[in-house]
Amino acid sequence: MLFVLSPIVLSAQSPTESINQFMDNWHKAAATANEDLFFGSMTKDGIYLGTDKTEKWTRDEMAKWANEYFQKESAWSFTATERDIYFSEDGNTAWLTEKLDTWMGVCKGTAVLVLKPEGWKIALYDLSVTIDNNKIDQFLELIKED
Repeated sequence: MLFVLSPIVLSAQSPTESINQFMDNWHKAAATANEDLFFGSMTKDGIYLGTDKTEKWTRDEMAKWANEYFQKESAWSFTATERDIYFSEDGNTAWLTEKLDTWMGVCKGTAVLVLKPEGWKIALYDLSVTIDNNKIDQFLELIKED
């Protein structure tokens, strides 16, 4: 699979603003089933860790798995409600944490981004479901192996 993402020149934006827009566009790409933009925003060797304990996808493995979802009007819809962004000293690597409003309730996302000639790319994204501490015992009971 070849996913091409056209470079977006955002010279008037700060690096933080640029990443905020980049990540918002990435989430919007899933919400609007824009497969090229969604997977084109990831590095060729990018990794996506999903909420299921078995989900560790390379970009192309995830694209193959998610193809049926991207054939619909919306693959899935996650909206960031909070985001904290950090940068390496040279400014070529960034990492972030974000709180997401999703169909699963509040989730958290963690990402590592690298600056490429064509712009920021996601090298790693880790999506996790949140569980309130006072519900951990119920959760442990729910996932207990028989």
